[in-house]
Amino acid sequence: MKKTRKIMIVAGEASGDGHAAKLVRALREAEPETEFEFFGAAGPKMRAEGVDAVVQSDNLSIVGVAEIVLSLSMFLRAFKDLKDAASRERPDTVILVDFPDFNLKLAKALKKQGFTIIYYISPQLWAWRKYRISAIRKYVDLLLTILPFEKDWYAKRGVKHVEFVGNPLTNEVNPIQSKAEFCRVHNLDESKPIISLLPGSRQKEIVRILPVMLQTANHIMTLKPDVQFVIAVGSSINRVEVDCVIGKISYNSYIKIIQGETIDAINASDAAAVTSGTATLETGIVGTPMVIVYKTSALNYALLKPLISVEYYGLINLIAGEGVAKELIQDDFTVEKVSAELLRLLEPDVNAAIRKQLLNASGNLGPGGASQRAAKAVLAMLNLNKLSD
Repeated sequence: MKKTRKIMIVAGEASGDGHAAKLVRALREAEPETEFEFFGAAGPKMRAEGVDAVVQSDNLSIVGVAEIVLSLSMFLRAFKDLKDAASRERPDTVILVDFPDFNLKLAKALKKQGFTIIYYISPQLWAWRKYRISAIRKYVDLLLTILPFEKDWYAKRGVKHVEFVGNPLTNEVNPIQSKAEFCRVHNLDESKPIISLLPGSRQKEIVRILPVMLQTANHIMTLKPDVQFVIAVGSSINRVEVDCVIGKISYNSYIKIIQGETIDAINASDAAAVTSGTATLETGIVGTPMVIVYKTSALNYALLKPLISVEYYGLINLIAGEGVAKELIQDDFTVEKVSAELLRLLEPDVNAAIRKQLLNASGNLGPGGASQRAAKAVLAMLNLNKLSD
């Protein structure tokens, strides 16, 4: 007779949904003799892996103080539904994936109910809002980090049980198509420069960032008409949001929109403009020179900037420990500055040098198999809990 493990798992953004889905799969592969029951807050990838969605996390990915306030009732409802589900189902452990503003509050509530809390993809407290370290110490039983410097950072600040499992993107960011195949499928000229535009995965990001990217493409085409542009979007939802933006502004018809082939698009590109986030790591692993961009509302920036305590915004730069990719944030994110940097990246000597730097930086992410090591750590915690019962 198969033993059963019941696990609550909560992710709230597209990247977290992907990492959580891989962890679910790795847990099943690590213990094929066990009947796992997963439930929680799940996006499409988690649901495809059989996670019962008490809350569908597709709409929880919101950035900005004002936006979160406006959506407060939705978050409160999701919070209550997850608390009630935990009380009803009594999972063997709770795995919280990234999404710290929501998940740290949930950790507090569920820890008070006596649940074991595992936090996968630790909050980036080293970057901003360090005061939240007390919540990690109080309410998290095991912290699993994915960036190489995080384990020591947390350990030095009193977090007792913390493990570096490696980055889930290592050895998993692989293009399916060669550049020649990608160009043939999408009617691009392989002999001419290609620039990818990655406007982000959140609706507010796309609304604020894509217009500047499109204007940049138009500007570059007036200076260098042979450049080809691709907008890479990850989902059908993002495609609709991109189409909405495009419908409101004028742009060059030569720009192609590619859905669900982001890594292939990056791989086929000579340079890219990338919205700050996980995509900068993906682009760095592929080795495509990039300019990192970001823009939020003036209110959000004014409120959040004083809380940021790192030199770089882009994850690939943090991993490298230097500004391998130029960052153009908020007021610096202009058509002129983005255009100048992208044109610089197309210069053969510059392009080759930065590709080498990105290769060295991505080597710091640790070996592949992060999902498997995270699964092993989760199972060890579960077994330890069983021995102590």
